[in-house]
Amino acid sequence: MKPSKQSTAAGLNDDIGEAKRLALYRSQVRLRDAEQRAFDLFLQNLVKGTSHLSLGQEAIAAGFAEAMEKGDLSFCTYRGHAHTLARGVSVEKVLGELMQRDNGLMRGKGGSMHLTSEEHGVMGCYAIIGAHLPIACGAAWRAQYKGHKDVSVAFFGDGTTNIGAFHEALNFAAVWKLPVVFVCENNLYMEYTPIGDVTAVPQPAADRASAYGLERILIDGNDADIVYRTAQKAFAKARAGEGPSLIECLTYRHSGHSRADPAKYRPEGELEKWKEHDPVKLYRERLKQFGVKEDVIAKIESDIRREVDEATEACKAAPLPPAEILTTDVYADGGWAWRN
Repeated sequence: MKPSKQSTAAGLNDDIGEAKRLALYRSQVRLRDAEQRAFDLFLQNLVKGTSHLSLGQEAIAAGFAEAMEKGDLSFCTYRGHAHTLARGVSVEKVLGELMQRDNGLMRGKGGSMHLTSEEHGVMGCYAIIGAHLPIACGAAWRAQYKGHKDVSVAFFGDGTTNIGAFHEALNFAAVWKLPVVFVCENNLYMEYTPIGDVTAVPQPAADRASAYGLERILIDGNDADIVYRTAQKAFAKARAGEGPSLIECLTYRHSGHSRADPAKYRPEGELEKWKEHDPVKLYRERLKQFGVKEDVIAKIESDIRREVDEATEACKAAPLPPAEILTTDVYADGGWAWRN
């Protein structure tokens, strides 16, 4: 489909194509609706404990996932629901895990911060800040050693850039030219503290890239087209044996750091300003600029709404995990006994 005069005038182009753009929108709506439902279920006391939502950051997960190939690996933080869903894990599996039901992705044993699906290339969500960056390097080193073409992608927050593992992983990846992409989701706050208050450079990831011989890459993380194009370029570089990339995506979380955080530390009006650049709303308008009909857009939204509703009911009806699995999948041998 050719772009309209309006979209051409707005500086848009059709290198992505309608099919991919519809997939990008579908993914963003799916992530938004699923995580909003997770929040609603928490208020109903059906999701126990804390969890960390990506409401407002959907374009990053959607853009990178759509650019990935089968076999590429995702390494996520505790804010990993969106990345897990974007790689193709069902809403039922994710909500079931958050609700500690037997139909959950890990039968209710992993919970919100430990979603993992080897089948979908999701190699775990990590609750320890920065812990997954060296692990992503290990996976990339394996691909390099075996001559495989898969790329490892490590997503992390802005606060991680002040953790030692960040610098160690970047240095190791650069020295060995590993096929790994580091993606900083800079939502301006490291838990409750503005990242700018405790960091020596304005852009915590992009401004440090040169220290490791890498290109400075800073993008609008709320524009899925920009994210998708940037991801494609980084993946092509990695597959060609040209080493890692460090990408800083500017974004903003609509809610607090976690369920227990009312986010009262944010300046008045900041949230409202960022909501004017909401990734889902922005992309909905983008589709219309390219001539996608309102009924096509509405059908995507209604289909996702139905998917989330059906997943919710399935999870409410699902049983709790049986007690006998408590000591399984704990150690490598599948049992609970210590091994000397």
